[in-house]
Amino acid sequence: MNKPFISLCPEITRSHALTLMDWLEDEEVTRYLSDSRHVSRFIEQVIGRVQLPVLTHLFNQGGRFFMACDERDVPVGFVRLVKSGADCEMVLVIGQRDNWGRKLGASAIHEGMKLAFFDMRAEKLIAKIHPDNARSLKAFLNSGFLPHSETPATKSLVMHSEHYLRLLRERPAPHTASIHITEIDKARLQSLLAFERGADIFELEHEIERAIVVDPRQVADDVVTMNSKALLQVNDEEREVALVYPEDADEGAGKLSVCSGIGTAILGYKAGDAFNWRMPHRTCHIRIEKVLYQPEAAGDFHL
Repeated sequence: MNKPFISLCPEITRSHALTLMDWLEDEEVTRYLSDSRHVSRFIEQVIGRVQLPVLTHLFNQGGRFFMACDERDVPVGFVRLVKSGADCEMVLVIGQRDNWGRKLGASAIHEGMKLAFFDMRAEKLIAKIHPDNARSLKAFLNSGFLPHSETPATKSLVMHSEHYLRLLRERPAPHTASIHITEIDKARLQSLLAFERGADIFELEHEIERAIVVDPRQVADDVVTMNSKALLQVNDEEREVALVYPEDADEGAGKLSVCSGIGTAILGYKAGDAFNWRMPHRTCHIRIEKVLYQPEAAGDFHL
């Protein structure tokens, strides 16, 4: 739970806009942000002209805008993704200076890469950084980005999708632990992805891609596999659940679809693992207390 955690929240409220304005008035925050004055004027105009409580559609003009929030859902920065053809550009700012040095930027970069490659289907992700911005350069380079080009005003770093997928399997993100899925579960879940539709289905695809794949007869008996039953602690609530395919889901009976928020979250984790997971409107703190039943451990390989 002490690992740096960032979720990218797509809903932008008036409160978020006011927070953004505060950040953009800090010269230390905007020192290397080339369009900070333009952004600040835009936000000021929006707040003065529009009285809506949710401003997401205005911030998403010309790209996708996300508030970067910590494990308490407190905004600490923002990420903007702009796609042009097969390429996508990422702009990242940690606006709360007290959080500098906590590696939250690295976590935000990993979340941005997930969205760019799995949700937006980019083939190449680009970050354009001022040469003197040593902190950002280090964060992107440590995340696997490679130098691409340079001018007196900008260093361009790049991440290709093939390189990203390789790193995803080799180097877990700062706030995640390794997960395991069986060969059979992976094949079935990949077939499911070809037909399933949903706003957050890319999260399941991401988890499948980063998972360590094991033989069903070799998987540890305390890992949550498909059709397992587990005892969870979700925030302060204890829940007994079964992880099932969408056609078998029945939330009232505790049968959670692997495509649901908590269903995707617990896939591949083992008893004792604790982690944060962003649901549509809040971050949940999840702990796998115990695996009560696992098909592979019971010899039920037909499930």
